Amino acid sequence: MITLISSLVVFLLVVMLHEFGHFTVAKLSGIKVNEFSIGMGPKLFQKQKGETSYSLRALPIGGYVAMEGEEESSHDPRSFNNAPILKRMAVVLAGAFMNFILAFLAFTIIFSIFGYGSNEIDTVIKDSPAEIAGLKAGDKIVEIDKIKTKDIYDINSLIRDKKDEEINLKINRNGENLDINLKPRYSEENKMYLIGITSKLKHSFFKSIELGAKRTGEMSLMFLKSLKMIFDGSFKMEYLSGPVAVVQMIGSESSKGFLNFLQILALISVNLGVFNLIPIPALDGGKFLFLLIEALRGKPINEKFEQGLSLIGISILFSLMIYVTIFNDIGRLFSK
Repeated sequence: MITLISSLVVFLLVVMLHEFGHFTVAKLSGIKVNEFSIGMGPKLFQKQKGETSYSLRALPIGGYVAMEGEEESSHDPRSFNNAPILKRMAVVLAGAFMNFILAFLAFTIIFSIFGYGSNEIDTVIKDSPAEIAGLKAGDKIVEIDKIKTKDIYDINSLIRDKKDEEINLKINRNGENLDINLKPRYSEENKMYLIGITSKLKHSFFKSIELGAKRTGEMSLMFLKSLKMIFDGSFKMEYLSGPVAVVQMIGSESSKGFLNFLQILALISVNLGVFNLIPIPALDGGKFLFLLIEALRGKPINEKFEQGLSLIGISILFSLMIYVTIFNDIGRLFSK
């Protein structure tokens, strides 16, 4: 039951805010919105308010904002196709922007409530590279290879990049600066290079805001790197997860507590935001690309040609989702 409830909550927050971004900017731009829908398929609920119909649909696999003149040309002066191109671009990008805002807020709440790892060492793990090199609790790691470090996230990022290389740490111990060299060790459990320390937790609202923005950016870059790996063949298809696996992951993480729920909410929101910006027809990124081409050409792309490309894009994405669901998600269930 917790899997179902937590999945629905995550879905509603992520999708509603994404569509609310499109909806709000469209309304602010004076564009006529015919329908604001959460979910797809048969209607479960509908309410007409002014010119806009608000609906909740049966299948929790998306949502949409139906604007006048978005899919086909309209003579209505308030239609999407008659709006200035910069306003149309803003509407298209607003959904992903709201996903990044949601992730930023989730990460900021995490750091505000639970604290953040500072650059001060709390404990040194026995027989770790840090202990062997002579690091002690209370030491502050202020630089790694002449790059300043303000928190554990800076430290982990720099260590991860160095991998098997020896690194130089500048530490502050009781007001005195010391130089220590050590070689990080790969952790099979954490799947990354570590030196074997835990950091002292600290609380700061403004630092939490900074780290919330930083973490959102890092997660976005990680998703982009994963996409690059898919296209260059270094990321295997069997590692991809579909809707079934995502629901399982949400339930599993949410059952571990509020912190894990916020983390999975932020992760999915970031991934949806970045994914939607991929320049594939049918996605927001594809729509933005068409608008960019229109701005450069001085006239819109042929309507039927754009619709044809969008149909191809939808078909590819839908086929990929079916493939991943059947061969990866369901395949993993039967193999357990």
